[in-house]
Amino acid sequence: MRAYEVMIIIDADVDDAGVRATLARVGELVGAEGGTVATTDNWGRRRFAYEIAKKHEGIYVVLQIVTSATNLDSLDRVLRLADNIVRHKILRLPDKEVAKRGLLGAGAP
Repeated sequence: MRAYEVMIIIDADVDDAGVRATLARVGELVGAEGGTVATTDNWGRRRFAYEIAKKHEGIYVVLQIVTSATNLDSLDRVLRLADNIVRHKILRLPDKEVAKRGLLGAGAP
């Protein structure tokens, strides 16, 4: 199993129901890869340091994902093509950080 951190910036024009729907869709995609969303941290609406796609603010959400998939290409593709996603980043967490956060339980490396 591997642990990933996914940061998503959702368009500020999206309402709360749209944000929940987007996060549910991400959860479905992760589940299809054989994984789970360990934590969801909604940072809320934040102002950008610079203009992105003629937008000045967005809704930041950080997800910690545990999956056996060797890559998350399908998730990356869906996030790239989604109209309500301004930016996203998928990072594989180092083993020390995974153990520190306790994402893989007692058998963490």
